[in-house]
Amino acid sequence: MAEKKDFLKDKIEHIDIKSHNVVPLVEAMENMAFSARDLNNAAKIYDKMISDKDCTIILTLAGSLFSAGLKRIVYDMIMNNMVDAIVSTGAIMIDQDFFEALGFKHYKGTPFVDDNELRDLHIDRIYDTYIDEDELRICDDTCAKIFNSMTPKPYSSREFIVEFSRYLEKNGGPKVDDSVIWAAYKKNVPIFIPAFSDCSAGFGFIVHQTRNSESHVSVDSAKDFLELTKVKLASKETGIFMVGGGVPKNFTQDIVVAADILKEDVPMHKYAIQITVADERDGALSSSTLKEASSWGKVETTYEQMVYSEATLALPLIAGYAYHKGLWKERKPKEFQKIFNTSDVPA
Repeated sequence: MAEKKDFLKDKIEHIDIKSHNVVPLVEAMENMAFSARDLNNAAKIYDKMISDKDCTIILTLAGSLFSAGLKRIVYDMIMNNMVDAIVSTGAIMIDQDFFEALGFKHYKGTPFVDDNELRDLHIDRIYDTYIDEDELRICDDTCAKIFNSMTPKPYSSREFIVEFSRYLEKNGGPKVDDSVIWAAYKKNVPIFIPAFSDCSAGFGFIVHQTRNSESHVSVDSAKDFLELTKVKLASKETGIFMVGGGVPKNFTQDIVVAADILKEDVPMHKYAIQITVADERDGALSSSTLKEASSWGKVETTYEQMVYSEATLALPLIAGYAYHKGLWKERKPKEFQKIFNTSDVPA
């Protein structure tokens, strides 16, 4: 009979865009058709965001991205001032990034397997990737431990992520050198998780609030919305780089409307690109086009591009193109973490 070690042996490796100059490839796609030409245009729009000194770049992330080997790309984007704020699902930042920061890994697998056998071995599957469920439970418990250490009151998800980073700092730093939440903490890039309970942190909340029923921490989703809106209000222009769709996409588009409701005269998102495989015909949020978002007053249509491609193919090319073009070298960090409570900012 197979053992757990027989499945958890080949680790997922995160692709390093610094090692692959894709500029000639992406530029050649300009003279092709279909998704290749779309991808080329998206890469050029992202490059425009980076070159525009007035533009705040907001990266939105949805889908199982870091478990698939894309974590180092986002890490490099943060470290090289190619992104100013991040809006993500909880699974990406907690179950995948924080999980690996604790020293755990994701493993290469296959969808052609007996999932009942995996369940018996406490192995979770994400298509062709495996995670050790016992290690994920440690991540759940660590979340509860962090919540137990905090002053009982409501917090925004951004504030929680700061505490997760401080936990890593108090325990000698992350067990890897490419943790996204750690990099964001050091570079004062705020991370928002508008559906924060929908991940390992949610199980931590269950434990924490059950054991501290009268006095506990909780998520203030309204504060999340207000804080991200403050990023918009502090920016002359904004550009959104969306990987996948879902709540992070809509949350980030909505801040334009929120600012308008506050009677603040702010422009729509000037730049917008989205990588997705969703079909717009079913009316789903993840598939709604950027032109559709313009009808809501959220996104301008001068510099917008949908790229219908799976993220592990498109993100390395678009981000790699911008990295090797090198315009980020002249870009100064915006450090939006500093517009919030100064206690959130690392010394």
